[in-house]
Amino acid sequence: MKQTVPFSITRIPADFDRWADVLALIMQAFASMDGVIDPPSSAHLLTVDTLRDKARREAGFVALNDGSIVGCVFALEREDDFYVGKLAVAPDWQGQGIGRQLMRAVECLALDRGKAALELQTRIELITNHAAFACLGFHETEQTAHEGYARPTSITMRKTIS
Repeated sequence: MKQTVPFSITRIPADFDRWADVLALIMQAFASMDGVIDPPSSAHLLTVDTLRDKARREAGFVALNDGSIVGCVFALEREDDFYVGKLAVAPDWQGQGIGRQLMRAVECLALDRGKAALELQTRIELITNHAAFACLGFHETEQTAHEGYARPTSITMRKTIS
């Protein structure tokens, strides 16, 4: 049985200086998707600069353990909801509730801002992600295709919050 290790969730501050660590975490967490999802993950397009820009437009949270970044998530505020993206937990830290707590931080932010829902997309091929998000209260609302694809490549999932 895995031992639970304490971690804390922190909102990414405006002067955050650890974008390289966040990028490394995302690349590590998303690596298991390589060769599984088509088209490849947009995580491959991220850089330190694009993450910094993303944080200017979106709320970001990190999970920390003794100063190490072990998880992250970003959330874009929209008119009626928050769009959740780039949820990542270091592979060695998965299964300890970090993803759940990161999503809870986004949910609390959304409630504070008077939003009624969270929305996200997950790839068709990532069946375990569908189940994990369903356990968090999300349900499928539609399937969409990336540009140039005739078949569905993503599932949109939504959670009503109150």
